Amino acid sequence: MTDPIADFLTRIRNAIMVRHPSVTLPASKIKIGLAQILKEEGFIRDFEVSRSQGPKRGLRMHLRYNERNVPTITNLKRISKPGLRIYAVRKEIPRPYGGLGISILSTSKGLMTGKQAWQEGVGGEVLCQVW
Repeated sequence: MTDPIADFLTRIRNAIMVRHPSVTLPASKIKIGLAQILKEEGFIRDFEVSRSQGPKRGLRMHLRYNERNVPTITNLKRISKPGLRIYAVRKEIPRPYGGLGISILSTSKGLMTGKQAWQEGVGGEVLCQVW
């Protein structure tokens, strides 16, 4: 697998399309950071990191749906790819879906949302957008 973040987003997208309550995927520091941001922003209910067989860790994310079984995540979009990195300075941080969605950036201060990066006055690599 050459792009673990795209795999992360695709697994979430596929689980939402078939209305699974949770999705399990291999864990890494960046995926745990992305899951933490999604939880803080209210897109998922919770997540847990578990030790599976051997040295590998698993990440189980519990997806959030409203009372009519409509997912809170409408769409996920990978922006910066391994073949084409996309960077944004503070003034150019994208606001997806008219400000209703979030951009997730990898900055010198760690992973953060576009709003947090703007408040901190930093730019970085735009990893993905969620709305």
